[in-house]
Amino acid sequence: MAQAKTLTQVEFDQVLRYISQKQRYSIRNRTMLYTSFYSGMRVGEIAALKLCDVCNEDGTIKHEIRLSAAQTKGSVGRTVFINEKLRVELAHYIKYHKPKCKTYPLFFTEKSIGFSANTLTQYFFWLYKKAGINNASSHSGRRTFITTLANKGIGVRVLASLAGHKSIAVTQHYIDANDGMKRAAVELI
Repeated sequence: MAQAKTLTQVEFDQVLRYISQKQRYSIRNRTMLYTSFYSGMRVGEIAALKLCDVCNEDGTIKHEIRLSAAQTKGSVGRTVFINEKLRVELAHYIKYHKPKCKTYPLFFTEKSIGFSANTLTQYFFWLYKKAGINNASSHSGRRTFITTLANKGIGVRVLASLAGHKSIAVTQHYIDANDGMKRAAVELI
């Protein structure tokens, strides 16, 4: 099976435009997309998020999400660091969504229940397809996250830790060697 597509900024913006044209659940959908691209979490980890995972007691957004072993692949807990862009998106979403209980799923379906990992996988597949992005999947956000950081010079050990990989060899498979990286590399000679 082919690897998930790494999206360019133009393609990411194209998906955001598609989401904004669709009025129903656009804030939720935008926040789920940002969570995928700016946290590097797996789709199952995003589906497993609860409000209490991202919000402090005072309602502010945490700087770090501590995923329990039950929420991760491989049953090993890990810390996900949240950048300012994603914190702003999450705060906006929570202000809009106003969940009743901190233990409820962060992202809800039409029936006001949480997504399963499979349902969220299907959601991302159809989102990209309807937005006109070919070969993208629920793993595209995670792969783009890792590749973008690699493009900016972040070392593979840090990338592996951010991704929750035990082996840097696994992380290296995520990094898309694109034309921009190749151009920058030859300029170093």
